Amino acid sequence: MLPKILIIDDEPDNFDVIETLLDNQGYELSYVNNAQQALELLDYFQPDVILLDVMMPEMNGIEFCHKFKSNSHWKHIPIIMVTALASKEDLSQCLLAGADDFITKPINGLELRSRTRSMLRIKQQYDALQEILYLREDLSNMIVHDLRNPLTAIIMSAEILQVTEYSKERQEKKTSQIITSAQKLQSMIDSLLIMAKLDSGKITLQRQDTDIFNICSTAIADIELTITKKNIALITKLPQPGITASLDPHLFRRVIDNLLSNAIKFTPEKGQIFFVADYTSSGKFILQISDTGSGVKQELREVIFAKYEVGNLITGAYQIGLGLAFCKMVIEAHGGCIKVEENYPTGAIFIVEI
Repeated sequence: MLPKILIIDDEPDNFDVIETLLDNQGYELSYVNNAQQALELLDYFQPDVILLDVMMPEMNGIEFCHKFKSNSHWKHIPIIMVTALASKEDLSQCLLAGADDFITKPINGLELRSRTRSMLRIKQQYDALQEILYLREDLSNMIVHDLRNPLTAIIMSAEILQVTEYSKERQEKKTSQIITSAQKLQSMIDSLLIMAKLDSGKITLQRQDTDIFNICSTAIADIELTITKKNIALITKLPQPGITASLDPHLFRRVIDNLLSNAIKFTPEKGQIFFVADYTSSGKFILQISDTGSGVKQELREVIFAKYEVGNLITGAYQIGLGLAFCKMVIEAHGGCIKVEENYPTGAIFIVEI
């Protein structure tokens, strides 16, 4: 998207001069001939930089600047005053009104382009900071959302045990639920810590020659009870034992677990999950986990791997989560890639290549 520059000047000839001087600079220029019209325009249009004439009838540039900078929705947008006034007192008045920079008339093309670029950098830095703040807020929401469920399960199960007379068998079942939820909570916390270290470059992969058959078959064995309860068929195709790849087995196992967990979650009862591990002719390791769920919409196929944001693969709405973002970071740390494709006629195929 081109940077938007709003020019406020009561003289159309001045706009023509600025348009000529900024030609071929990659900007989208808009023009209004009075300050009041500019204020009305700003209700639905926000530029990246404003070039503002000082000497205008009705509302001059100083008055406009005061109004503009007093509005919390607009005050972050840089204003460059364009003025024929050259005294230090006049320029000081412009800055006191809230202007971020100024250019004296007659306008020099090199100066105009340089000052405009400078103000655009400031605006871009502000926008980048806002994105970071929004991301931190999203991250906080994600942590609360993802950690609340297992924590709630732990508290509820513990409270039930405290106030209810259960048989030994039912006590053991509730205790097992507490342990499972606690382990899930611990896994989420570990994932957060690993992602933070990967993001900062402070984690070193503990690569080992890892037997692909062993790491895949143990992951499959751990979900057998879950898929049996949900009445899901699991079809596997694994390489012969003894074939190895250079992986961090702990992190890669977590990737497999996350992908299998997603497949189980979005596969309906009596559906199928396909688990295929193989090698290409060039020696790359390929892992494919596919399901017969509702699939991933085209517009979500990149978004679901974004940090702290996971698409709801059923409704197309968004929910916050860790799983696929974690997978992407770990796979890329291994020098590989992960993607999702359509599993015709229904479902999704997650493909990992290292």
